[in-house]
Amino acid sequence: MNPGLQTPVLDSLKSVADMRVLDVDQLRVLCDEVRDETVRNVAFTGGHLGSSLGVVELTVALHHVFNTPDDRLLWDVGHQCYPHKILTGRRERMRTLRQGGGLSGFTNRSESEFDPFGAGHSSTSISAGLGMAVARDLANLKGAGRTNNVIAVIGDGAMSAGMVFEALNHAGSQHSRMIIILNDNDMSIAPPVGAMSAYLSRLISSKSFRTVRDFAKQLSRKLPKALEEAARRAEEYARGMVTGGTMFEEMGIYYVGPIDGHNLDHLLPVLKNIRDDEGTGAVLLHVVTQKGHGYEPAERADDKYHGVGRFDVITGEQEKKSSNAPSYTHVFSDEMLHLGGEDDKLCAITAAMPDGTGLCAFKNAYPERFFDVGIAEQHAVTFAAGLATEGYKPVCAIYSTFMQRAYDQLIHDVALQGLPVRFAMDRAGVVGADGATHHGAFDLAYLGCVPGIVVMAPADEAELKHMMATAVAYDEGPSALRYPRGEGVGVELPAKGSVLEIGRGRVLAEGSAVAVLTIGTRLAAGLEAAELLAARGLSTTVADARFVKPLDEALVRRLALNHEVLITVEEGASGGFGSQVLHFLAREGLLDRGLKVRTLTLPDHFIEHDTQTQQLINAGLTARDIAAAALTALGKDADKSALALAESVRA
Repeated sequence: MNPGLQTPVLDSLKSVADMRVLDVDQLRVLCDEVRDETVRNVAFTGGHLGSSLGVVELTVALHHVFNTPDDRLLWDVGHQCYPHKILTGRRERMRTLRQGGGLSGFTNRSESEFDPFGAGHSSTSISAGLGMAVARDLANLKGAGRTNNVIAVIGDGAMSAGMVFEALNHAGSQHSRMIIILNDNDMSIAPPVGAMSAYLSRLISSKSFRTVRDFAKQLSRKLPKALEEAARRAEEYARGMVTGGTMFEEMGIYYVGPIDGHNLDHLLPVLKNIRDDEGTGAVLLHVVTQKGHGYEPAERADDKYHGVGRFDVITGEQEKKSSNAPSYTHVFSDEMLHLGGEDDKLCAITAAMPDGTGLCAFKNAYPERFFDVGIAEQHAVTFAAGLATEGYKPVCAIYSTFMQRAYDQLIHDVALQGLPVRFAMDRAGVVGADGATHHGAFDLAYLGCVPGIVVMAPADEAELKHMMATAVAYDEGPSALRYPRGEGVGVELPAKGSVLEIGRGRVLAEGSAVAVLTIGTRLAAGLEAAELLAARGLSTTVADARFVKPLDEALVRRLALNHEVLITVEEGASGGFGSQVLHFLAREGLLDRGLKVRTLTLPDHFIEHDTQTQQLINAGLTARDIAAAALTALGKDADKSALALAESVRA
């Protein structure tokens, strides 16, 4: 990083507009300052470091060349937007990044006018940007006279999603002017090639070249058909050999690049050429960058610095969390490794998240049965369905929030055909600092309405092993298990998982007044609530449903008939487990006898970033909340402060 001997620039900026009068040397200083500031802030807050460091020069160049926010700048996913936030009026709040009440870790429309589109999931920028460009053109049909640019910055990983190709296909035929910047951080350019590429990119992005090229096209159409076709193929071949952009050209996208995304002498003239071109249609600029650029620890291990916790700026050493229990992801990883050794039909599928889903160990042990399909959840699910038709046992490991993207495939390609695809859904429930875009809030609801699927949720890490074994053994149709982010509760782990009886829950505490029926990891809170209620003289049954589908109807019926109050608790949105229980109770007439039912779910709004503990408190899903719900249902005093005192005394 820069030693900071030059005259500071960042402190002198009062607005983004001030950047547009800086010379190249000042912009270089600004890049160094923004990079240093990004490292210092993320060292304090944690977050997406490598991706943000990789686009520092690109971010500075874009805000220097384009008239943001009038020119719409979209960051695909948004996890690389920290330099963008520093430059767009949020510098003083960067230490609140991903903290409760602070800045989001992604772009967010409610946070700044410089964020025209919110993100968190990948591959949306080109579609949204094209919509903005078309909206501008429609306004101009009514005489609005709008000339603003639309710029979508998308990473090479996000380009693997089918939605991107749908958007490119539309953009190529729509002829609305927009700029797509492909941020390629998985490719290197040798210096001579980089220089030649930069020269050619500057040439072919210029208005004069476009004009001559268009004139040549018009002229060639006057020639005999054979000569016209030969001329077209010659140009396509020449440009394709140099730039590799033939595929985009075939889709109607004008391709420029690749150029070095860390070299302002390359970036600025090409961006200005593209900005000043008044032609119609989409232009794609291919920019090559390096994750973690300019910070040596992140350059050495870009995978480990993609998303980081707090770390030491000097050494790059990340803080280690003290842990008494393995994470759920780690337990899943170990069990997949074990089950893969027992059954050579078991396959593992991930959508560009082998490390996050814990499948790296399986990949190393059984590479021929491991499949990373890229950011393509829809393909992952239907690919798994194809494997299942041939007798293989696919485990599709996708975060709960990303599984939303393959819902049609889950229903149409898997469930409708009764295929035994196993879905392992990590990050279920609240996830903490990643916030609203990443919570696994909806899976119990969107899975619960699908016919023929088995849906499980482990209460602890030992239950996860049992449910993994159950899913692999179950061949009658699709199954899904969802488990949270973070550490387990510290129970003893069995050597291997046992196959559970499908649709059968378990009772962990017997009582007579109140029944608490939990699904997933809210069981521990249910047991704590029983102790709080016992201190108030209320005997409480606590049961773990284990299965959302099929529901343990015998257990629910017994709880309903033998208690005054039945409380269901889930770390999921309304419409999930509690709704399944209510439907059964209504269908069986079990509500007619005066049973008091309360369903505790996540609130009916999107939950912002904070710690997982605080999110659960805010959601009303703690032991105290469960106990208070029972007391209120019985018409008793539900003073939470008194419950808190009892809780502290018990602790």
